[in-house]
Amino acid sequence: MNLADRLQTTDVVCAGGGPAGLAAAIALRLRGLHVVLADASVPPVDKACGEGLMPDGVGALRALGVFPERRDHAIFRGIRFVGPQGSAEAHFPSGHGIGMRRTVLHEALRRRAEEIGVEMRWGARLTGIAPGTALVNQEAIETKWIVGADGQNSRIRGWAGLSRSPRKSFRIGMRRHFRVERWTDLVEVHWGNSGQVYVTPVAGDEICVAVISRNRRKDFDGLVRECPQLARNLRNALPLDEIRGSATATLNLRSVVTKDVALIGEASGSVDAVTGEGMTLAFRQAVKLSEAIAANDLRRYGAAHRQIGRLPNLLGSAMLLMDRSPGFRSRALNALSKNPAIFERLLVIHLGELSPFDFGMSKLATLGWRLLTVR
Repeated sequence: MNLADRLQTTDVVCAGGGPAGLAAAIALRLRGLHVVLADASVPPVDKACGEGLMPDGVGALRALGVFPERRDHAIFRGIRFVGPQGSAEAHFPSGHGIGMRRTVLHEALRRRAEEIGVEMRWGARLTGIAPGTALVNQEAIETKWIVGADGQNSRIRGWAGLSRSPRKSFRIGMRRHFRVERWTDLVEVHWGNSGQVYVTPVAGDEICVAVISRNRRKDFDGLVRECPQLARNLRNALPLDEIRGSATATLNLRSVVTKDVALIGEASGSVDAVTGEGMTLAFRQAVKLSEAIAANDLRRYGAAHRQIGRLPNLLGSAMLLMDRSPGFRSRALNALSKNPAIFERLLVIHLGELSPFDFGMSKLATLGWRLLTVR
């Protein structure tokens, strides 16, 4: 028996079994491709994040055939910014967002992948790639396509020669869950001097509190104390778990594809967690990746990937400027609190329901001017 007789053959090998990898595997399997997914971890797989999906993310999840049980998530209907200058809120023009624990989302994706026949190898590591071959725990698998969904420090990216630009930002995120009576049906973003605190309902009387700070010495409780209104709301809250942390960064790649390798999720670049868009971006990328592979042309995915990330990168830059500049942050929060229609319109653009082009560049310029000059 020669080597070719012993090789397993598949259409796609996907390295990484987080939400991005599972979403890619599901989207590809739904197009009839055989997919082998390998991850060194064993479910449940967790990571510190804000645990909220905006309405476009909910739609992308449903397009993959994933419909979380109602008891497993909470609905939110908009966003509220809270700072010393006051608060501003905007409601979604249509649809709703959902908050759910990362482990619950991962299990829902894993079940869907299993249901449609994705071959999943947990506790298995991709140890190398070559043209037409992937090594999984040193076993050679013959494959036409390789998908790298192995995170910010992607090994697939390095093996494929897909270089990245220097980090534009690097901050620390921490997350903890609390049991407390909900006081709003919005996701709240509290702005402190050292960073932001996100409050997302995730089920019933349970909330996720995620802090993001540029100050690596700032602890979870210290940042919460910088937000007096939130600190009061959490005074009698019951912590449900230990604090979990991770890094968040803005990374851009010149390209996310080669002839037969494609990157997705944080392996393909990332926006700062301040945008709340990480998982939504991955789900949208998964659909476009499956379309490109079905068309036998990864260049289509490369172009779609750039388009998908354009607005989130713009939003991330603006919000990081608010984080770094107290003066700009004060002016922006003051403007949004006095002109709620501005916030509503920005949210519509962010959700992709209205493009900056359709809105009109002159109106966007006027919008920016009002944010900068309001008193």
